[in-house]
Amino acid sequence: QVQLVESGGGSVQAGGSLRLSCAASGYTYSSYCMGWFRQAQGKEREGVAAIDSDGITNYADSVKGRFAISKDNADNAKNTLYLQMNSLKPEDIAMYYCAATSSGYCSWPLFIEYEYDYWGQGTQVSVSS
Repeated sequence: QVQLVESGGGSVQAGGSLRLSCAASGYTYSSYCMGWFRQAQGKEREGVAAIDSDGITNYADSVKGRFAISKDNADNAKNTLYLQMNSLKPEDIAMYYCAATSSGYCSWPLFIEYEYDYWGQGTQVSVSS
């Protein structure tokens, strides 16, 4: 059974940084696409960043240059996905979700929501101005 568990959310001041982690179990994540999505209160969920099985990444325009997605490649057994978030802004406030596909292919821009089959429970990020 695939399980995704996010951690690392919290509250920071504008300009600060957070690193989100997603621990994947029951899943060989190196063969599939993984991504981070977020949902702000009263808004639809949106893709933030994703990485495919070849290590190709993509980011939403709103976070390019500030966020970085990565996998724990040093020890594949850890199966951990990260999202380093720098220069945080109040508009980044949202619940952040880790997600993974069940196939090795995901369409560009890599974070098309319906292609993701497994979802974590989310971790809240708050940014104060």
